[in-house]
Formats: sequence, structure tokens, C-alpha cells
Amino acid sequence: MGPASGRTEVLSVIGVFGTLLVTVSALYSASDDVVELSPSNFNREVIQSDELWLVEFYAPWCGHCQSLAPEWKKAASALKGIVKVGGVDADKHQSLGGQYGVQGFPTIKIFGLNKNKPDDYNGARSAQGITDAALNTLRSIVRDRLGGKSDSSSGKKSGDSKSGKKDVITLTDDNFDENVIGSSDIWIVEFFAPWCGHCKRLEPEWAEAATEVREQTGGKVKLAAVDATTSQMLASRYGIRGYPTIKIFHKDEDTPVDYDGGRSKSDIVARALELFAENAPAPEMKEITNEDVLKKTCDDHQLCIVAVLPHILDTGASGRNDYLDVMKAMGNKYKKKFWGWLWTEAGAQAELEDSLGIGGFGYPAMAAINARKMKYALLKGSFSEQGINEFLRELSVGRGSTSLVKGAAFPKINNVDSWDGKDGQLPVEEDIDLSDVDLDDLDKDEL
Repeated sequence: MGPASGRTEVLSVIGVFGTLLVTVSALYSASDDVVELSPSNFNREVIQSDELWLVEFYAPWCGHCQSLAPEWKKAASALKGIVKVGGVDADKHQSLGGQYGVQGFPTIKIFGLNKNKPDDYNGARSAQGITDAALNTLRSIVRDRLGGKSDSSSGKKSGDSKSGKKDVITLTDDNFDENVIGSSDIWIVEFFAPWCGHCKRLEPEWAEAATEVREQTGGKVKLAAVDATTSQMLASRYGIRGYPTIKIFHKDEDTPVDYDGGRSKSDIVARALELFAENAPAPEMKEITNEDVLKKTCDDHQLCIVAVLPHILDTGASGRNDYLDVMKAMGNKYKKKFWGWLWTEAGAQAELEDSLGIGGFGYPAMAAINARKMKYALLKGSFSEQGINEFLRELSVGRGSTSLVKGAAFPKINNVDSWDGKDGQLPVEEDIDLSDVDLDDLDKDEL
């Protein structure tokens, strides 16, 4: 059975864990004053806007997001005509969420004077708290403008393409391999000809996109240009027959991939950010050392995957790291699902094991938990990349069996020291001194 598509997987997992929605729909509709944002309109509506924006990154399945929705709508209505209020379904538009480092839901960002560096909103999740923050930010923007601070950093077009052109890297026959081949960064390379009309029209879009992509990805995605009329070896090497031709170079791929997206700045930026999200690091494998680690991870993610690994005395450091490597591989495979990954040592959180029905299958063991429904499913196959992948895939197509967490709540979590990465040490036994015992004095009948 082949893996289901990403969107189908997410919807099916939600179905397995008892979500009542047949399909995932946005929390906001056209009748609300909340503007629906997506990669296709975000740059135009928010980044290139003179207005202050409050943007919520949410997931329709997220209980906290559902609780916030009426307050967010109320705030949007109160701020109508004064401050823009938007919403991004970051479960559907994961590249946009990844662009702004969204790891949990809901995440609220304030796009003020510098649109490329939004501020986090950490205030009360009430209409009053949201509107107060918006008006305070608005006052701050007005004061900055009175003081002469401009909106030049907002990403709007200024008519001077030179400011962005500096971020387009010029590549030639001589420097291409040393910069691109084997690089850990992603390179999007335009092959152009100076006389080409389409290339001239693309140039300002490419230049402005280069600046925004550099800022949003920390330089991990690079936009470059090759004059194919002077670097003919490169043009021949990659079969360039028309202009402009754009190719994407990955470290892990032997041959580049053709770019077949739109030629506007927003199209280029959106594709670059998708590539950035796809190549983001795998999620962290967190050890359950206290209650906060468990609750935050499970509350902030659609699913949390909990592994119970054998005692360190049974596996040693090498064996434990082998299990953690398997988890990391699966975390990387499913990293775009916004799942949390946790592990604990057998016996360290005995009450948690009991609440998840772990014990009958031995160690290592694994459970996938939906904290909002307090339901879980157990891995019954092998603790291997294949076994775990089949487990998660079966859940994603609605074929896994689930159970209620015992007591419908997480049990008490013990505070434990985090693993130091070393082999375990057997407890030191106390030596017994027998030097003063005279066996000759013992009754012979007792011998």
C-alpha cells in the first residue's frame, strides 16, 4: 500500500482520533471581518501593505484555535477600518507557517512598521487583549513615523531594483561548482541572455524576490543568475535551450529540478519558502523529564508520538541511540505534519505507561496520542523505520484502532534527570567484611 497524499494523511488521522468534521474547513468565512490569507495573497495583502496587520496562524483541528475564533472575530469587527485582522490555515499552508517559524497553534504575529520582522503576540487571548495590543502598536507606529522612521523595510516596491539586485548571486563557469555543487543550501538559478525580453521583465521580480528570500530563510535559499551567453559550458551542461530557464539545485539530488512556477516576485518567494520548509530540520526528540514537557508538546501539536525505550542497562548508550535514530528518521519523514515527538525510559513514567496500555508488548513501545480527544493508538509492529512508518500510515488512512487514555487525562509525571548520553551504571553493592567471623565457633550441626 503506497503512502497517502499529505493532505489525505492529515484528514484521515484526524478522523481516526474522533474529530467530528468530515473535512477540515477554515475557522473563518467570508461573512467574518477576518481576512483569509494564503501564499497567493499574503505578500500583496500584508507585506506590501501600509496598514498594521494582526495575523493568526491556526489549524482547524486545534482546540485552542477553536476557542480563540469567536474572540478573534470580535476583535476583527472592533478594529475594522483601523487595523487589519487576518487568519492563515497553517495546516493547509504549511510553507507560510514555516516561513514565520510557526511550531504550535494558534500563533499570532503583529506585522507593523517592518513587515519583514513581525512581532509575536503573547497577550491575553481575548478580544479586549487583542484590540489593546493592536492600538498600542498603532500608537507606536505613529510615533515612529513622526520621528522620521519610514516603512522602507516593509518589502514594498520602491522602484529601485538595485536595492534587491545585490542579493542575486552571479554565477559563472568558473565559480559555479564551488558555490552550488554539494552546498547545504538550496540554490534557485536563472539562466538568462542579456538580449532576452522575458529575462528583462523577470529581472526586477527576481531581484526583489532574492532579498525577501534571503531575509526569510536566513540565507539558506539562494537566488542566482547565470549569463548563458558567456557561461556556455554551464548552459550546455544543463541543456539550456531557451531563456529564461530556472533550475533548482538540492544537495541531495544529482541533477537539478526544473522550476515551473510563476514569474512574479510572490510566486518565486512562495516556491522558495516551500523548498525551505521541505528541507527544514527534523523535529527534536524530547525526553519526558517533567510534566511541562509532555503537556506542552502534546497540547501544541495535532499528535504527539511517545516512545518508551528499554532501560539503559538493557541497551547501553549505543542501543538507545539506535532507537533514537529510528525515531529521528521518522520525525524527518513526517516533519510537515506538525507532530511532536517524545521518549522516556521504561519505568521512569510508569503511570503514563499504564494510562497508555503499554507493557503487554514489551520494550521499546510507541503510542500516538491526540491530547484533545485523549485517545491513543499503540504500535504493534516492529520498532523500526518500516514498522513505525506502517503504523503511522495505517492511522493516516483510518485503519488504526484507538483507545481512550486511562482516566481521560494524563497521569502524574515524575521529574527525572535527562539522560546524559552515557552507558548506565549498576548500583554499587556494599562490601560485607567477614574477617571477624570464626567458622570454628559455629555449631557443627549448623554446618
